[in-house]
Amino acid sequence: MKIEISQKKSNRRWYALGLVVVTFLSLAFVFNQEETLVVSANEIDVLQVEQGNVDLYSQAFGELFSEQERLLTSQASGKVAEIYLRPGAQVEPDTVILSLANPELDRAHQSALGDYNAQIVQLESFDLEQQNERLDYQSRIADIEAALERARLELDVNKQLSERGVSAKLEIQRAELVVKQEAKKLAFEREKYQHFLKVQAFQLKQRQIELEQLHQQVVLLQHQLDDMQVKAGIHGTLQSLDVEIGETLPQGSVLGRVGSVDKLLARLRIPQHQADQITVGAPVELTTRKGLITGEINLIESVVNNGVVIAEVRLTSDLPADARPLAPVTGQIFMKTQHNALYVPQLAGLRPLSQLERFVMKEGESQATKKHIQLGDLTKGKLIIQSGVDVNDRFVSQMQDAWTAHNKMTIRQEG
Repeated sequence: MKIEISQKKSNRRWYALGLVVVTFLSLAFVFNQEETLVVSANEIDVLQVEQGNVDLYSQAFGELFSEQERLLTSQASGKVAEIYLRPGAQVEPDTVILSLANPELDRAHQSALGDYNAQIVQLESFDLEQQNERLDYQSRIADIEAALERARLELDVNKQLSERGVSAKLEIQRAELVVKQEAKKLAFEREKYQHFLKVQAFQLKQRQIELEQLHQQVVLLQHQLDDMQVKAGIHGTLQSLDVEIGETLPQGSVLGRVGSVDKLLARLRIPQHQADQITVGAPVELTTRKGLITGEINLIESVVNNGVVIAEVRLTSDLPADARPLAPVTGQIFMKTQHNALYVPQLAGLRPLSQLERFVMKEGESQATKKHIQLGDLTKGKLIIQSGVDVNDRFVSQMQDAWTAHNKMTIRQEG
């Protein structure tokens, strides 16, 4: 009896083991069927990996701006009397944009002009007075010179009479003394005259300085009056106007801005992770809505703001018809040439600098296996591949949610 019970238990074990094996094989079969996904070739886009030397460009967005700009400010306080032009108008250097009114400035100019003219008359009168004083000095010097000549003549006469025994020695000594006195008097008067000329020169200089100060005041007020007619100052367009009719403004108020239209620069916002790969002088291609502009990097700012770095581009080609200040542009900035790079054309769903899962297959095969692909930068429509595939590999560009549970894909060729 014991032996029979043992045989029944042994048979049950074998039945149980067989059932487990059958179940496992069934599950494996079902699992294998779920892993293989069959998709029609007409329903997918397949990209082939290429290899070659690729020029890497950084794509950046920005706008054009005026190379030459002029800020319009009020040179004196005043009220906005008239506005002749509005933003967008073409202007020349002498184009009047608006006018300001200030009656007090007019009165101050007239008063300064009157003081200046009065000072001119006073200076002319002072010059005549100095001439008269110089003539008086010259007259006194002439009188002393004449007296000296008479004394010398008298001395000569006395010497001649003394030789004949007529004149006394005392008369000769007296005559010599007179000559010496007149000579000293003449020398002193001449020295005094030179000093007088210097004093006159300083007095005249002082009067001329006062006149020049009045002249500068008149010129300043005249310039302020002229600047009440606010002019553009340069060729270009009126970019902004910050005042309205009747508004009273203090001196130095900002009125608007004028910028050139034929001399432009471009301002681009470069992604921070690419800024250190760009150098000053790097070639740049800019596209507008109606054309292409070439240029080169003129300067790169060192400040990072919101993940971007500002770069200035100097334009080296003719400008298209739609080029104007603040017009949007898209720039392609050359960084470097990457040799033997793997790349594919960019399609929707392929985001630069990202990692994704795609079904990959060898060239000529229809069986694809899911792999991780690391994408790099995007340059002029070419998306660099850093890892995950080899040259001539092909992969499905899109990944539907229903495919994520599968590791393999069979691509069925239709008709």
